[in-house]
This record gives sequence, structure tokens and C-alpha cells, in this order.
Amino acid sequence: MVSWRNPDAEDRDLGMDDYRRMGVLDAIAAIHSIVPEQKIHGVGYCLGGTLLAIAAAAMGRDGADPFATLSFFASQIDFTEAGELQLFINESQLTYLEDMMWEQGFLDTTQMTGAFQMIRTTDLIWSRIVRSYLMGDEPAMFDLMAWNADGTRMPYRMHSEYLRSLYLDNDLTEGNFTVDGHPISVTDIRPPVFSVGTQTDHVAPWPSVYKMHLYLDTDLTFVLTSGGHNAGIVSEPGHPRRTYQIATARQGERYIDPQTWAAQTPVQGGSWWPEWVSWLGARSGDPVAPPAMGNPGAGYAPLAEAPGSYVLQK
Repeated sequence: MVSWRNPDAEDRDLGMDDYRRMGVLDAIAAIHSIVPEQKIHGVGYCLGGTLLAIAAAAMGRDGADPFATLSFFASQIDFTEAGELQLFINESQLTYLEDMMWEQGFLDTTQMTGAFQMIRTTDLIWSRIVRSYLMGDEPAMFDLMAWNADGTRMPYRMHSEYLRSLYLDNDLTEGNFTVDGHPISVTDIRPPVFSVGTQTDHVAPWPSVYKMHLYLDTDLTFVLTSGGHNAGIVSEPGHPRRTYQIATARQGERYIDPQTWAAQTPVQGGSWWPEWVSWLGARSGDPVAPPAMGNPGAGYAPLAEAPGSYVLQK
């Protein structure tokens, strides 16, 4: 599992390709060093999923095949219908944002959080103010709230490239996104895909996530689950009132639009997690004991006890 590093001003020039190489490719190299010749079940969440898709498409283009499967949670590859967040993304606003990031070298967590709060003001601003300020009822902290409050900064170059190349210009599905000087195509992603969208997601609206059906040339199992961008994904078994829909589009089958798909796909009660476990199990070998941590001879010795030192970063 790879966690976001919290960049400082000296990281201002880290770009999308740095995140692809140091985030995805270096992790694959470490895995192959520790367990050689093993296929990987790659999983990406939100922007992590977009980066994983970029990396997988580039490797597919170049003939590499490290993945057994790919799973994407609330992740977009087409950004033409990316929801209310698009209200904040046009040339003038990006220029203002770039000027602000240029001065400090990164986008701060409070600045990023403000945009997400504005597109869900009822849930993320007004209801809290009414409870805490007017009624004096400070809500108790719980695990999902603590996770949601643990934001991370984004370096100047990477965040600018992300917003311009993907949100503004939609380069990834337009065939204009380059890796190592040459364009990539998501049609070069060949492993089977498991993709999850959430019903009330304001960051990655599920019809936008569903658009993977238009571009991927492989078997695609799509899940639509109740909840939003966080709670819909962190939907453990036993959670009350959770529902989901699931269906697989085989390679070469005709396209079904998202609203027709939602109308004709049965709603099931409970968590979607067991479905994912079964899907992965059907594409895995026999269970084996996990390897020893790291490979000191190759430079992958454990650095610290769990959960590691990164959680102490400010």
C-alpha cells in the first residue's frame, strides 16, 4: 500500500510523471524484487486510480504486463462530466490557483478542502455550523471523520498538470497524454478491471466513473454502491443499510448507457467487499504464506515499525 507523501516547498517541481515513476513503477519494482515473477493485483483510489490507469496504459503500450487485475475505486479516466468540481476549473481560475501555488510551492490541504466543502455545503459546512455553533453539539470523532480530516498537500507542478491535462483538456481519453514523449491509450490496458462508483459522489460522479466502459478493451466488472466518495468505498460487511449493484461487461459486448445499466441491474443488500474478494479469488492462484518483509539485499529493508514515520508528517 502506497500513501501520499506530504510535499513541501522544495517538492514544487514534482510532476505527474514523477508520481507515476516513484509512486507506481517503484512499487512494482519493489514487489518484483521481493516476490519475483508474480503478477500484481493493482488497486487505485480516486487520483491514485487515474495514476494507476496512466501507468498501466504506458506499460501496455511498451509491452510490459505486470498486472493480473486492476481495480479502480471512485476513479475517473474521462473528465468531461466530472461533476460540480468543474465549476472551479477554467482557465482564469487555474491561472489564479497556479499563481497561489507558485508562491508557496504546493496546494495546501485547507485550500483543497475548501473546494470540496463548497460543492457539498449542506453536509460539510452548514449542518456542522448548526450543530456545533448554534446548538453547542460538537460531534464526536470517529474513524471515517478522522481519515477525511487527514488531508495532504499537492506539489505545484503535479497539481497544475493534473488539473490542466485531465480536467481542463481531457488528454487521457483524447489520445494527447504523453509518457516518455509518446502518447498513451487506455485501450492498451489488458488485464480484467473491477471498477467501483458511488451513488452520491461529488468528487468522481458515478456516471463519469462508468465511462470506463467506453474506452477499455477488456472485461470490466462495474459496481455501483450506496454512499459517497469515502463512505461508499469504506463499506465494510455488516454496515447497516448498504446496497450495491454489480454487472460484468465482457470484451466486445455492446455498450449500455449508465442510466439503463442502473435501471436493469438488480440492487443487492450489504457490502460490495465480498464481491470484490470473490472476483480477486477467481483470478488468483492458491493461497500462500506472505513473504518476509522487504528484501534487504536489494535495498528494501523495513524502515520502521507500522504504521511508519510518514503519519507524523505535518
